[in-house]
Amino acid sequence: MVKSHMNRMTGGNGMLYPIIGFALCVAFIYMSFGDLWIDLHGETKLSFVERNGTQFMVDGKPFYINGWNSYWLMDHGVDESSRSRISAMLQAGAKMGLTVCRTWAFNDGGYNALQISPGRFDERVFRSLDNVIAEARKHGIRLILSLVNNLQAYGGKTQYVQWAWEEGVGLSASNDSFFYDPSILGYFKNYVKTVLTRKNTFTGIEYRDDPTIFAWELINEPRCMTDASGDTLQVFCEFLNPH
Repeated sequence: MVKSHMNRMTGGNGMLYPIIGFALCVAFIYMSFGDLWIDLHGETKLSFVERNGTQFMVDGKPFYINGWNSYWLMDHGVDESSRSRISAMLQAGAKMGLTVCRTWAFNDGGYNALQISPGRFDERVFRSLDNVIAEARKHGIRLILSLVNNLQAYGGKTQYVQWAWEEGVGLSASNDSFFYDPSILGYFKNYVKTVLTRKNTFTGIEYRDDPTIFAWELINEPRCMTDASGDTLQVFCEFLNPH
């Protein structure tokens, strides 16, 4: 009875086992290289997040931010020994249903600096940032990229002021001169332009044209201690983003 049933299933010639073997082989290949296949066939393409009133939209549907902060991604990606942490972090976020990650797109002066000095960049570090964006795209995570630090960690506005003073063009030694000194503003505006027009070495897409980048943050935790009114910060933002 069992033999007869198997004969009906296989046509009596044992074809069932090769079929099962082929199916298992396909499943193994997909599970091992599925992410690469999807990426190569363009199925991970993202659309730009748009705004409709107070609602973010993607492809005509509401987009809700459910995210986290991993400031260290670019820095850890410079060294090969720690590069795998980037993909692991983004993959973990995607599996948890998170949609946006905030991370640094700056490191001014010092160790693993992206911007070594005004207008001078380390291509090795820039490629690490390229990789962060490419990995985020692969896992369907959008990024908020911060462009400078108000604090001294990773250089920040203090480093910009120091550069200006070293070149003899700074108007004031106050860190707050970052927000209004013409030379320093020139340094920073050039930096922003360089980042926005950077062509990703992994995807071939300029940063400004990549929907993986959800938003740009001009400065992390901005404060102007010499002007509690906030007017100086407002003028700074308008200078960088004129209407």
